[in-house]
Amino acid sequence: MQFDQMIAEMRRLALQAGAEIMKIYGAEDFEVRAKSDASPVTEADEAADALISAGLRAAFPDIPLVTEEQAATHGQILSTFLIVDPLDGTKEFVQRRGDFTVNIAYVEDGVPRLGVVYAPAKERLFYTAAQGGSVEEKGPFSDVPGEVTPIGVNSMPDNRALMVVASKSHRDAATDAYIARYGVRDMTSAGSSLKFCLVATGEADLYPRLGRTMEWDTAAGDAVLRGAGGQVVRFDDHTPLEYGKPDFENPFFIAFAPGVLLVKD
Repeated sequence: MQFDQMIAEMRRLALQAGAEIMKIYGAEDFEVRAKSDASPVTEADEAADALISAGLRAAFPDIPLVTEEQAATHGQILSTFLIVDPLDGTKEFVQRRGDFTVNIAYVEDGVPRLGVVYAPAKERLFYTAAQGGSVEEKGPFSDVPGEVTPIGVNSMPDNRALMVVASKSHRDAATDAYIARYGVRDMTSAGSSLKFCLVATGEADLYPRLGRTMEWDTAAGDAVLRGAGGQVVRFDDHTPLEYGKPDFENPFFIAFAPGVLLVKD
C-alpha cells in the first residue's frame, strides 16, 4: 500500500467534506432527524458521507469501506479496511459549538495505521504522515498541503498535575469519579475526536471514555494519537484498543500520554 497516496487522498476528501459541512453549518436552519439509535443526523452528515465514500471507493476499490451513515457496511468481519465518520460530533454541529470533525482512517490488521481528523469550524487539521509520526497542518487549506508541524504527546507529564480532556456531550458521574482518582491540574471539555488530538499535541495528557463509542468515532483520532507517541487502551485491562470488532463497537477506553501512570481498578 502506498501510504503517501492514501493519506493525500484522505486529506483531500476530508477538506472537501468539511467545505460541504460548513455550507450547511452557515445556513439559517437545517433539518435534524433521529436515527434508529436516537442519535441525531443532518443533511451535513449525509452530504459529507456521500462525498467521502465515493472518493474512497474510486481511489481504493479493493479495500473494504465502513462508514457510520451506511448501515449496509456494518455487518462485515474485517481486519483491514477504511473507516469513516463523516461528521463526528453532530450534537456540537446542531448546537453550533464548532467541536465537530471529519474522520477518515485506514485500519490494517486491526491497528489504525493512517488517520485524518479535520475540524473545519476550528480550522484545525491533523493527520498521520506517510513516513511515520503525526502532523498538524496550518491553514488556510488548499489542494496543495501547506506548512506542517510534527506533533507529539507531553513526554514527561507531571502525574500530580495532569491536564485532562473529557467529552462535552457525554460527561457522566462514572467519568468524573475515575478522573478524581488522578492528580489533576486542570480540565477541558471538547467534542468529537478532537479529544484525541489534544492529547496528541500535548495540550492534554489524559482522555478517559467510559461510555459507548463505535470504531468510526475513534479510529482516525486513535491513529493520529499513536503517530504522536500516545496510546489508546481498553479501560478494563489496559491492553491496546483493537479494530474490526463485532459490530464495530468499542469497549470503554483510555487515551493518554505514555508518561501518565494509569490507575488500575
